[in-house]
Amino acid sequence: MPFYVYILHSTKFDKYYIGQTQDMQARIRRHNNGLESFTKPFIPWEIKCVIEKNTRSEAMALEKKLKNLNRERLMKFIEKYSK
Repeated sequence: MPFYVYILHSTKFDKYYIGQTQDMQARIRRHNNGLESFTKPFIPWEIKCVIEKNTRSEAMALEKKLKNLNRERLMKFIEKYSK
């Protein structure tokens, strides 16, 4: 079963959130239903980019790299790899 690294955006607060999961639909529901304390204050979230990886370790490595990008480089990544 693949793993997904995702980037969410809160238009209302202009914030980005990066995470990883095996079940994208369940994960975005958890974020938008306020079940995740870190993202709860910034609801609603929209998916900006999803990258599929074969293993959790690959997903975690990409997640870490993305979290270390500055906003400008994150925007370029989203532009290049989004849907």
